[in-house]
Amino acid sequence: MTATIRPADAPEAARDQEAPRDAETRPPRTAQEGHRGHRGRRGRGLALSAALLALGIALAGHGGLPDLPGHLSSLAETVLPWSALAIPVLAAPALLRRSRTATAALILPVGAWLTVFAGTLADKSAPGGDLTVVSHNVNQDNPDPQGTARSLIASGADIVALQELSPDTAPAYERALAASYPHHFYEGTVGLWSTRPLRDARAVPIMPWTRALRATADTPAGPVAVYVAHLPSVRVGATGFTSGTRDEAAGLLAGFLRAERSPRVLVMGDFNGSTDDRGLRPLTAGMASAQSTSGEGFGLTWPAGLPLVRIDQILLKGARATGSWTLPATASDHLPVAARVDLGPGPADPQGSGPAG
Repeated sequence: MTATIRPADAPEAARDQEAPRDAETRPPRTAQEGHRGHRGRRGRGLALSAALLALGIALAGHGGLPDLPGHLSSLAETVLPWSALAIPVLAAPALLRRSRTATAALILPVGAWLTVFAGTLADKSAPGGDLTVVSHNVNQDNPDPQGTARSLIASGADIVALQELSPDTAPAYERALAASYPHHFYEGTVGLWSTRPLRDARAVPIMPWTRALRATADTPAGPVAVYVAHLPSVRVGATGFTSGTRDEAAGLLAGFLRAERSPRVLVMGDFNGSTDDRGLRPLTAGMASAQSTSGEGFGLTWPAGLPLVRIDQILLKGARATGSWTLPATASDHLPVAARVDLGPGPADPQGSGPAG
């Protein structure tokens, strides 16, 4: 009887001879596969190049971006300075893959970002100035109004604009600021405190409840129309950037500014948006941003612990900012913003100064 040797019982040497070796049985790499691998690498390099070029074009021409659904163009413009973070994210794969095309494409976004923002980083302050003004969203839930008031007094400001006052906190600020700022007016959630006399103070109707006011401040250099505003909040959600209510209020405020007869106008407040945001263009058109013209850096203000965006603004017309900066944090979730203002010789106060109509 002949024994049947099953593979499991076969001698080791025999199994070794019969078992195919991977190296011997693996088919050789074909030219077609090599071409496919090359095309894949080239395709990834072209995709990175396209992304870098698109970023550069968006940076250089952000003002010409179409109005995207859900106000996403406004959102993109709000976070525009942070687009610099996308450059190394896209550049790293290009450099690791040694993609010459993608590496060359880096020039456009880097150059565009520097063209748009390099001037922002420089110190643009100048000597001189007639007034120091401060604007601060004090946060309606501020646990320390007295401490916040002391910080604002320490700034040495001539005019202080406050937003997000509440029925509980407004009297506390009134008491704390009274000795340093004998002239004041507040209504609703906004208020104005001044070392200079105020007149013609009134609410400005931009919403169903008072979130804006106007007053004339009489200064040694002449009268100034001062507006304080707190535009509605925005949210980022499933439907996009919910800035419609804010944009509507900004448009109403812009209408009052167009009707303003005073030759010098100062607008301060929490705009819930940056001056690059297209939704605020009706308001910012014809006005100069104190931070853009006389500040250093982006002057980010919110959230106070780790500021990501500047939504607290000081705008001027008929006057020139000679300095702009943020103040130390208070118990609010916003940083206060300050500016030094040169009123210049300026024309005299027209008869019946105030908003037309």
